[in-house]
Amino acid sequence: MGAKNVDVEVKGIDRCPDCGSSNIIRSYDRGELTCMNCGLVIDEKLIDQGPEWRAFTPEEREKRDRVGPPISTASVEGVSPTVIQWPTRDSSGHKLSPQKVFEVSRWRRWQIRSRIQTSQDRNIQQATNHLERIAFRLNLPQNVKEEALKIYKAAVKAGLVRGRSIESVMAASIYAACRQLKIPRTLDEIADCTRAGRKDVARCYRLLLRHVRLNIPIADPVDFVPRIVSSLSLSGVLQRKAIEIIQQARKSGLTAGKDPAGLAAAAIYIASLLTGERKTQKEIARAAQVTEVTVRNRYKELIKKLKIPIAS
Repeated sequence: MGAKNVDVEVKGIDRCPDCGSSNIIRSYDRGELTCMNCGLVIDEKLIDQGPEWRAFTPEEREKRDRVGPPISTASVEGVSPTVIQWPTRDSSGHKLSPQKVFEVSRWRRWQIRSRIQTSQDRNIQQATNHLERIAFRLNLPQNVKEEALKIYKAAVKAGLVRGRSIESVMAASIYAACRQLKIPRTLDEIADCTRAGRKDVARCYRLLLRHVRLNIPIADPVDFVPRIVSSLSLSGVLQRKAIEIIQQARKSGLTAGKDPAGLAAAAIYIASLLTGERKTQKEIARAAQVTEVTVRNRYKELIKKLKIPIAS
């Protein structure tokens, strides 16, 4: 049948309706679905869903392949993310001549001017820089960055950024995004990555809650347990025990109005005593980004209300 020179792909069909063979292939050149055993053309005039170009070698396919990065909201709309850096050397590593440095500097200046046109675009671009810096320090995933920028853009449209620190509003947006996506990050952790204080970031967060439609779920202490356990290199048995303690506390109504990170830290401390993987309150408090006093108070409350026997 001369099938050796035909671009084919195996089709997910079980059997040929004539001979029962499972050797079914599709020829993109002829647009036919054919049984290679008896030669029956099962279907014809098939539409090729591949690219319009042809390639006969792997090198040609690689050169002609057209792909790009996934669409991301973490940028100013309609603005190319490409930035011309300050010129010093060419692509080969050779130093540029003074004339070429001057020419490329002009390109860079006009590229910067053409990228951002309005004051709102400049505001969002500056906020994006703060977002990337904070997200890098906190090791936040891409979906959190995109959600945070979406919240910040809503705040800009609502006029909430005017007269306020861009960094503080962005930090509050990051905290709101973490709460929405259930990423265990406390307000203190995010505020520590900014020049503004915790009070300023908290004030901006309350402002977002009042003026931007946000669906913020109640923080669950269970979400904080895996990260604290991982940072302390504790076992999965201890993690399960800590989660069980938190679930018992929730059934008893002890979690309402309490800091979720503090509750998680206290549950981990109790679990460490029960499983023999002892950690001090200071170590657990540092990993949970809470104070030792918080861990101690929550610990005393949990063992008293849940009647957990702790060997001295």
